[in-house]
This record gives sequence, structure tokens and C-alpha cells, in this order.
Amino acid sequence: MPQLLNLSRAARLVGVTRVALQKKIKDGVLASFDGTVAAEDLLRVYPDVQFEDNTAFERVAQIKEKAFGKRVFERTLPDKEVLAARLTGLSKELAETKVSLSQYQAIVDGLEKQLREWGNGGEEVQAAAASLRMWVHQELAARDAQAGLPNLTIRDSFLRVMAAHVKIQPSGHEFFVEGADTLLEAALRAGLALNYGCSNGNCGQCKARVVSGQVMKVRPHDYVLSAADKASGCALMCSNTAVTDVVIEAGEAHLASDIPLQHITAHVKSIEQAGDDMLILNLQTPRNNRLRFLAGQNATLQLGHALSAEFPVASCPCDDRNLQFHIRNLRGNPFADYVATRLTEGEAVAVEGPKGSFVLHEDSTRPLIFIAFGAGFAPVKSLMEHAMALDVAESVHLYWVVSREVNLYFSNLPRAWADALDNFQYTPLVAGTDLETAVGRQESLVGGLLQRIVDDYLVLGGFDVHVAGPESLVDAARKWLLGHGLPDAQLITGVVR
Repeated sequence: MPQLLNLSRAARLVGVTRVALQKKIKDGVLASFDGTVAAEDLLRVYPDVQFEDNTAFERVAQIKEKAFGKRVFERTLPDKEVLAARLTGLSKELAETKVSLSQYQAIVDGLEKQLREWGNGGEEVQAAAASLRMWVHQELAARDAQAGLPNLTIRDSFLRVMAAHVKIQPSGHEFFVEGADTLLEAALRAGLALNYGCSNGNCGQCKARVVSGQVMKVRPHDYVLSAADKASGCALMCSNTAVTDVVIEAGEAHLASDIPLQHITAHVKSIEQAGDDMLILNLQTPRNNRLRFLAGQNATLQLGHALSAEFPVASCPCDDRNLQFHIRNLRGNPFADYVATRLTEGEAVAVEGPKGSFVLHEDSTRPLIFIAFGAGFAPVKSLMEHAMALDVAESVHLYWVVSREVNLYFSNLPRAWADALDNFQYTPLVAGTDLETAVGRQESLVGGLLQRIVDDYLVLGGFDVHVAGPESLVDAARKWLLGHGLPDAQLITGVVR
């Protein structure tokens, strides 16, 4: 029986993305069996993979970690009890495999003995026995020659000790639980919008049913599971981790309306100057009161009792404690002036959100094009980071459209992504004139700049396109894109004031 691997684990074994494997399957290069691939087929498609050298995969993962503002690729071991349980499980599998191999060896030995006895029969029997013996020996030799398969099995076993695979029902979403993460933390890091509240074991909103596999409680919780909950296999995702590969039944947010409006108090982590007129405000929420949001949504910030303004969240939901906002430091804007001159590290900021529906089409696997006009880069950054965490889009291309080159205030970040990720491209488009004040010429200016997109992609109908920026520029882009064949249902727009 062939060794079958789910796509997520197979991608990790050979150091490519899940999307890359799906493309191989779509192109007919790699066979798939109900969402799994055979180890032998995987080795055939990736014959040169070095199982001891995973630097390419780690480099991409590190870029992602830095981009999302999370810990930088910590090699954290699982909890010792979890590690012991996983090793016990593998030891049991090894013992069962040894028993099976002994049984198969006995069958082969018996067959060999029987074939020798047949060699004393008539000519036809002797010829048939000789042919069968040759086939058996060829098959055994072929198995011995597959040097990569043992390495693949060893690496798979190692990954199963270090990380457990989780599948969510009914969505079919998948993620890995690594290190000391809980189920909830691992799902958030993977860009998934599982239902949760306090994330601290008090509210019970992250309750999920374990359909198969084993989980273990690694953090205390005050929420009391009912007898019915326990009988049906329910557990709190914020307090439990996966010991083995598991399937869970859990609620997820699919639409912006699925997440309730929240009021939390965050604190200033840092304020940075970017470019000539942009402030990067980094806030951190309490561990037990995080902001749930979908990538691309907004939040209202309130400073003291008088100053408030709404901004896109520029960070990824996969790191929901750390919220980033891009604030244009324009003359005469009291809110921006306060942030630039008076707001200090550690100061409290009231946050209300999430708001807006500038979000990804969750179930779409179409390639993504993002068009950011100026500060529209903020929500686009969140969407791109989320798309990379989900790893479902075949490709991502960012076009950042600005009046002048100095307005590319965060350009090193998309350049780093383009260097590290095979499926990410970045194209800055500089108008050379102020797009926002070019009254009467905006449509022609925007159209001239966006012509680069149809130069890159002749047919836009196969893409999802997200556009963010000032309303007049977004409207001009909308008119141009629809006029060049983009279906209206595949265009998502967000206004950034």
C-alpha cells in the first residue's frame, strides 16, 4: 500500500507551498487521491529534494514571520507531555509496522519456498515459477533502490513529532500546531478566523468538538464544560493543543458581518516615521482582550475624550494582539498632530472595531491583484499578509500607485516579499504629479498607470482584484478595470481617507 500524505504535510516535506503542489495536480503532473498524494509520486516530481536541507522553505517562512510581526522563526519544542505523547504514538506505529513487516517477510519466504518446489514440475510450471520469481525479485530490488523514500518517511516522522496537522470541519481548512501553541494560536497564525472571545479560558466562545485525534489541555481555564460538552468531545481551543493529527468541528467567521463590534483598550507599543508624511502607529492589546477582525477591515481609534478617527488595520489578523495603523501626518489634522507630538509609548488608546467589508473572497483560489493608491497600502498590506498566511492564492501581484516616489513609504517590505516568495510580485507605479488634486485628469492619469496591468496580464477575468485608496482614485480604477474585462463580482474596493 502506498504511503499517502495530505497536501499540507507533503508541501512541508519537500519545502514548497501548498499552492505549488495544487498547481502540479491541476496540471496533471502529480496524481492526487482524495486530497492526498503518494510519497512515491512526490519523490518522482521532486527527485532532487534534499531532505536534510530545508533552507528555501525556512527562508520563506522567516520572511512571513517578520512580515506578520510575529516571533522570528523560533524553534520552540512542544510541551514535554505533548512531545512524550507524540513519541509514544510513533513508537506504537513503529511496533505495528515491524509486526506487519515480519508477516510480509514470512509470506515472501513462503512464496520463495513454494516457487522452488514448483521448479521440479513440468516445463510450463517451471517457466511460470521462474517468471514469477523474477518478478518478485525485481519488485523487491526496485523497492530497495528507492533511496529517497526512507528519508521521506524519516522526515515525515520528525515533522509529526514537531507539528500536528489539524483539519477543520465543515470548512475543510487546514493548519499545523507547532511548538507550544494552542489550537487557537496556531489557527490564527495560519490566517484562519476561528470563533473566539477572551482567548484566556473564560468565555467558552472558542469551544470546538474533537471529531478524531487526541488533544491535550496545556493551559488552565475557568470556563466549565457541561457534561454534554464532555460527552460529545468538546474542548476549548485556547487551552488545548493537538497531540496527534486531529479533525475538529469549529465555527469560523466567513463574512465581515460574522464578527461582532468590539471595544478594547490597547497601548502604544511604538510610533515610527515612514517617508515624508506617514506615521506608523503600533498598538498592543491585552492578552485576554484581543481585537477580532478580518484582513482589510477598519477600526476607530480614540485619544482621550475628544480626538477620534477611523483607519484601516494594516497588520494581519494572524497576529491579533499587535495592531498597526498608517496615519498620514497632514498639516492641520488634530489627530495626526497629537500622534506625532504628544502620544507616548505605553499610553492607552481606545479601539472600536472591526468595521468595513474590504476583505478577501475566502473561498476563491484565483490569483490576486492588489492596487494600492498611496495610503491605500495599509489595508492592502493586511490583505496580502493574510493571503500569504492562508496560502491559497496561486499568485499575488501588488501595484502600488503613488504621486511621487517618496510616497512609497514602506517599499522595502514588498521588495523583501518579492525576493523571498516565488508567487509574489511587486510593481511600483509613480505618476510624477499629485493624483489627488489632478481634478479632471484623474481618469486619464489612472488609466495610463494601470495600463501596466494589462501589459502584464492580457486577460483580467481570471483574477480577484482589490483596490484601496482615496475615493476618486478608486472610482477611476474601478471604471478602467471593468472596461478592460474584469467581472464586477471579482472587484473589491475600499476607500481610505
